[in-house]
Amino acid sequence: MSKITKNEKEIYDFIKSHDELQVSNMPKLMWGAIPNLKTAGLIKTYKKPTTQGASKKHTFVKALEKSDP
Repeated sequence: MSKITKNEKEIYDFIKSHDELQVSNMPKLMWGAIPNLKTAGLIKTYKKPTTQGASKKHTFVKALEKSDP
């Protein structure tokens, strides 16, 4: 697993504390760490509609269960 910074670790813990989190609901300063965490294999991103029947999909993040990043 690649090394992550202290700031990325805090963001990973923030995402992990929420079960599933819409990216637009995260503080904007945290958005930049998403690609690094995804590359490290700590989170996954996916798109899904927020309401049933909606045609527009939004991006969500979810922490993967890994032991101590």
